[in-house]
Amino acid sequence: MIDGVQVKELKILKDERGRLMEILRDDDPIFERFGQAYMTTCNPGYVKGWHYHKEQTDHFTCVSGKIRVVLYDSREGSKTKGEVNEFVLSLDEPKVVKIPPFVFHGFEAVGNEEAVVINVPTEHYNKEAPDEFRVNPFDNDIPFKWTSKKGG
Repeated sequence: MIDGVQVKELKILKDERGRLMEILRDDDPIFERFGQAYMTTCNPGYVKGWHYHKEQTDHFTCVSGKIRVVLYDSREGSKTKGEVNEFVLSLDEPKVVKIPPFVFHGFEAVGNEEAVVINVPTEHYNKEAPDEFRVNPFDNDIPFKWTSKKGG
């Protein structure tokens, strides 16, 4: 596993009324701080990535559909430099993936339905100085090829 990446398996509680799933708590070992919480979606055939942050740590989970989250460690001096990690997230495979700063990451919808992702990053979005640095998802030096053919 890439240094600094953590995975928390989630538990879904279900009864006749529906389901409940705790995603991230302030007493979780993987919790650092709260920046904001947001939802994003990804359509089948599309990839959202690659990008990294210099300050922000992300906490991804998927609450509808299914995604493949892929991470790449390009950090100089990292003991896991060059390593690629791949995780499948869905309500059938519920987990949170913690992604540290400077680790490239992206995700694609798996299957035929829109995927809904919740992220709880450690920093709020600053539109004047975004902490987001992108590379082309298909034309880069990252040793991974997406299944999806569209994205950015």
